[in-house]
Amino acid sequence: MSPSSPSKARSASIRDSEVVVVTLNYRTPGLTRRCLAALAKERDRLPRLRAVVVDGGSGDGSAEELAEVLGQPDYADWVEFLALPINGGYGWANNQAILSLARTPNPPEFVHILNPDTEVRKGAVEQLVEELKSAPRCGAVGSQLIAPDGAAVPSAFRFPSLGREFVAAARSEAVGRWLGIAPTVVNSNKSAEVDWVSGASVMFRAEALRDVGLFDDGFFLYFEEVELMHRMKAKGWTVRHVPQSRVVHIEGASTGGPAARAQPRTWYESRRRYFALTGGVLSLVTANAGRLAGRAVSLAKSAVGRSTAGDGIRTGDLLRSGLWPAAKDRRPAVTSWGDTPGKPPAWMAGG
Repeated sequence: MSPSSPSKARSASIRDSEVVVVTLNYRTPGLTRRCLAALAKERDRLPRLRAVVVDGGSGDGSAEELAEVLGQPDYADWVEFLALPINGGYGWANNQAILSLARTPNPPEFVHILNPDTEVRKGAVEQLVEELKSAPRCGAVGSQLIAPDGAAVPSAFRFPSLGREFVAAARSEAVGRWLGIAPTVVNSNKSAEVDWVSGASVMFRAEALRDVGLFDDGFFLYFEEVELMHRMKAKGWTVRHVPQSRVVHIEGASTGGPAARAQPRTWYESRRRYFALTGGVLSLVTANAGRLAGRAVSLAKSAVGRSTAGDGIRTGDLLRSGLWPAAKDRRPAVTSWGDTPGKPPAWMAGG
C-alpha cells in the first residue's frame, strides 16, 4: 500500500458520505433560494449531498413559491420539500424533517441543520463531515459564522452559568478575568471542543441523535440547540467548533432582527425552560440572581459615566417572563429518532 493510500481512502470516505441538509423556511423564500444556490456548489465535493427544505407554516405564499421552484430540474433530483400545516417552532419543524428521514430505507449518516439566512462558503459542508469522520464520539460540529462584511460572528460557546450570567449582565470582561470566569464565547482559529455551537449551521451525527433524541419541542424558539447539546455532552458525546467551515449569516433575518436588539418574550421563556431542564429550579434561581447582580453593577457603572452597550436583555422582562419556571418547563419533551412525525409540539399544550 502506498503512503498516500490512507489519505485517499479517507477522502473517498468523506466524498461518499450520506449528508442531508435541513433548511427551515419561515416567510423568507428569497433567502432560502440563495441558501440552496450556494449549497448546490458543495455537491461537487459531496455528490451524495441532499437537502430537505421545510416550510414552517408560513401562510404567506412561501410554500407555494418554494414548491414550484424546487420542482425544477436544478433541484428536483436532490432537494425534497416538506410543507408543514402549522408554525410549530424551530425545533419541532426540524424534527419533522429528521423523523421523515429516519423512516426512509437508508437514513443519512449526518444531518446538517442550516438556516435559510446563510450562504455556505466553498468547502464548508465538507469540513464539517471531515471533522465528524475524524472524531467518532463527536455528536455535533458547528461552522464559523461570518457577517456579510466578512467579520467573524460568535459561533461557539460555553454553557450558561451563574458566573457567566453575572459577567454578561455586568458588561465587563475585566470582572470575568478577575473572578476567573471563562467567557461565554469561545474564540479559536483551529478546531476545538466546546460546549455548544450555533444552530445556524450545525451538523449532527445521526447515531448521536438516535442515542440522545432530537430537539425538545417544548421550546418554540431559542435555547433548543443548547439543551440538545447539553444532553449530548451528558451522554459522553462531544461537540466541536470548526472555524475552517465558514458560513455567511445574515443574523436575525428569520427572527426579526439581530440578538443585540431587545429580546422577545419567547427568549425569556426558553431561557427559563433551559435552566429548569438542565439544572432544576435552583439552577434558574441562581442564574437569575447572577443576572440581576450583574445588572446592578452595570447600572452603577452608568451612574459614574462608564455606560456600556446593552445586551438586549431587559430586567423588567426577565422578572415578568423568566424569573420562575412554569410546570411544563420542568417536563422534558424530547422527540425520539423513531417517533412518528406529525405530533403537535409540546409547547402548544397547556400547563
